[in-house]
Amino acid sequence: MSRRGTAEKKTAKSDPIYHNQLVNMWVNRIMKHGKKALAYQILYLAMKRIKQKTKRNPVSVLHQAIRRVTPNIAVKARRVSGSTHQVPSEIGSTQGTALAIRWLLGASRKRPGQNMAFKLSSEVLDAIKGSGNAIRKKEETHRMAEANRAFAHFR
Repeated sequence: MSRRGTAEKKTAKSDPIYHNQLVNMWVNRIMKHGKKALAYQILYLAMKRIKQKTKRNPVSVLHQAIRRVTPNIAVKARRVSGSTHQVPSEIGSTQGTALAIRWLLGASRKRPGQNMAFKLSSEVLDAIKGSGNAIRKKEETHRMAEANRAFAHFR
C-alpha cells in the first residue's frame, strides 16, 4: 500500500466519433496486442448494428446494458485465522462499471458466431433484455454473496 496518499484520478479521453468517455473505455478493453484501430472498428460496427436493431442512440444503449450488468455486491477472498473465507463487500461505481464491461466482453468473446462486432452487439442487446451470459454472471455473483453473508463481519 502506498504511503504517499491516494493517486489522482485520470480523466479518460473521449472517442473521435461519439465524443464519449465510455466508448473509449470499451475500446481499451476490447483492444488486444495494442491494435486500437481494430478495436475502434469492432466497436463502431457493433454500435451500428445496435442502432439498426433498436432505432435508438447506441451510446445510451451501451449505458443501459452496463447499468443492467453492474453488480451491487461481490465476494472477496479474505484470509482469517488460517482459513480463507469469501467475504461479501459492496462495490463502488467505477469498479462496478469496469466489471460490467469486462463481463460483457468476456461473454461476447465466448459466444459462437461470425465476427466480434456481431457477438458484442448481440450480447449488449441480450443484456438490455435481461438475458445473456453477462446477466447470468451478475446473478451468480449476487447468489454467492448472499450465500456467504455469514462472513460479512470479516469486512
